[in-house]
Amino acid sequence: MTIITHMKTTKRKNITPPGGNMELVSHRDLVHRGLHPQQIKRMYQKGILKKITRGLYCTSEMPTGEYHDIAVVTSRVPQGVICLISALQIHGLTTQLPREVWIAIPNRAAIPRLDYPPVRLIRLTTASLTAGIETRTIEGSKIKIFKAAKTVADCFKFRNKIGLDVAIEALKDYLRLKKGTVDELWQFAKIDRVAKVIQPYLEASV
Repeated sequence: MTIITHMKTTKRKNITPPGGNMELVSHRDLVHRGLHPQQIKRMYQKGILKKITRGLYCTSEMPTGEYHDIAVVTSRVPQGVICLISALQIHGLTTQLPREVWIAIPNRAAIPRLDYPPVRLIRLTTASLTAGIETRTIEGSKIKIFKAAKTVADCFKFRNKIGLDVAIEALKDYLRLKKGTVDELWQFAKIDRVAKVIQPYLEASV
């Protein structure tokens, strides 16, 4: 009994990062931490690990929060940046509840293969994709997300995809909640080439 308990403790240490917080972890990471593929399979069968999607696991004790789907997608698409509706949700700039995870990827990047959750891909140029990024931690995973000002500018750039009303709502909330400055928003509007589009809505809101 002592041996079994010790084995379980050792396995859990192998899948728990420094600090003791649970996280999403890939099959490759588990192997890198010293677990044999057969051990990983048995841990999944015994319920020690939960399979989120192909090649991605978490511990059975790990709670799933409001942004769980976002954490899952960013674990599988590390080059991506959370954008548009999903970014608005995290910044508190929309009443929309996205059914998909919106993520931006490079123009020529391969389409990621994900079984779950649903994903909406947006392709951006290098200049637009690398501007205004911040990092947050969700469920133990580091995620890249566009700043509030960049997200609002992106909403006007992709207004035909998300709806002009959503973009206007985001702009008004950005200003009302003071998520950033007008100068910062204007900077990203110029990068996205939507300065002329956003100008009348900005002037009407300030």
